[in-house]
Amino acid sequence: MKVTTMLSSSSLLLFILLSSANPYARALQEGGNGIEEELEDVKRSDFPTGFLFGVATSSYQIEGAILEDGKSLSNWDVFVHKNGNVNNGDTGDIATDHYHRYLEDIETIHSLGVDAYRFSISWSRILPNGKLGGVNAAGIMFYSSIIDNLLLRGIQPFVTIHHWDIPQVLSDEYGGWLNPLIQDDFVHFAETCFKNFGDRVRYWVTINEPNLAADFAYERGKHPPGHCSPPFGNCSAGNSDTEPLIAMHNMLLAHAKASKLYREQFQPKQGGVIGIVVHAIMYEPFTDDEHDKEAVKRALANNVAWAFDPLVFGDYPPEMRRYHRNELPKFTPEERLLIRDSIDFLGLNHYATLYAKDCIRSSCASSDSACAPGGDRAICGFVCTIAERGGVLIGEPTGLPTFSVVPRGMEEIVDYVKNRYHNKPMFITENGYSTPPQQEQVDDFQLDVKRIAFHKAYLAFLARAMR
Repeated sequence: MKVTTMLSSSSLLLFILLSSANPYARALQEGGNGIEEELEDVKRSDFPTGFLFGVATSSYQIEGAILEDGKSLSNWDVFVHKNGNVNNGDTGDIATDHYHRYLEDIETIHSLGVDAYRFSISWSRILPNGKLGGVNAAGIMFYSSIIDNLLLRGIQPFVTIHHWDIPQVLSDEYGGWLNPLIQDDFVHFAETCFKNFGDRVRYWVTINEPNLAADFAYERGKHPPGHCSPPFGNCSAGNSDTEPLIAMHNMLLAHAKASKLYREQFQPKQGGVIGIVVHAIMYEPFTDDEHDKEAVKRALANNVAWAFDPLVFGDYPPEMRRYHRNELPKFTPEERLLIRDSIDFLGLNHYATLYAKDCIRSSCASSDSACAPGGDRAICGFVCTIAERGGVLIGEPTGLPTFSVVPRGMEEIVDYVKNRYHNKPMFITENGYSTPPQQEQVDDFQLDVKRIAFHKAYLAFLARAMR
């Protein structure tokens, strides 16, 4: 999601610590589907001490300089150069040239008056050849300079260790996240980050959106390595029913091992916190039928709880175990001990609210169905998720087809996570609005009218959730 034209690659996010119970209130009306709701203005002073506002980026989306100063090719560097993988043949070879212009970007961030900046570390810039090669000193200097310049301006660095880009050599060597060998490579990468940056970084995210990474890379084939199988796509390799489960399993164990290392060897001295971020969609029943209400529970389990349940409770959600059976990997007793309670906070990237339609007792595969292929399979929880009902969108459209404006979804997803995980500390690590390409009003672009309305509405519902 775009924030400003000056830092066009940044996505607006709200760093929110919800563990404090400070009471503050502002009356707001029950929400509808759009952003034209009559909500009272929300001020920064309405939020408690410890609430952080910030902006965020990821390394591949902004840095460019893909082969400069010792960096090796990442899986994304290779993937985008294969014909047909990305619209218009776009690449991140230059992106917003952040590698050369990061000081300008930090000044832009500072001018916004934010408290925090979330960015990710390029694995191939730090460890070009994985754990078997040396540490790239130029990469360490680059990120150290970012951290120092943020702190100089009173901005907290919020560091994501892995945001989907891995050294291509690891993908070539053993298949990336489909192979358990990557767990130790990831721990070595995380340890390198803790050693070099942990004295100045209080907030660590191990992996950004492992659920979405597994989905797009191994179910739909839209991200590297581009694996999928029918009905999700016609990729040259992959199994959409099983590979996402394997990749997620390895990501969760990699997180748990890195978290254990941090807590034992670095946290006592450095005093930071460590967590993980999931792509958190909210769901509402397509109809008032009980089967669709059950579909909502399965959809949330397959999306949010798929990642969070193991890291809090030590195993996958029972909703998934019921339908996947032997396809869902099992944790050994030792792994359960390792993975349970391996996060200090829960991170949510919330962009969408969708309808959930049951595919167990009703057909989701017919030619006249609005459901995308695959809703009638276990990997999707036997749920069809759609953004419209009776030809009417669930909310005002944005620049992305499934991301409608549904402010009440913010309150609903926060309530769901709070209740399921017993009010564990929570950060909203991403939330934002993308402008529809067909938007005609020049003022909307210049004055950011709809984006301002979006954030007012979402913040109002977040305030109610906190209250």
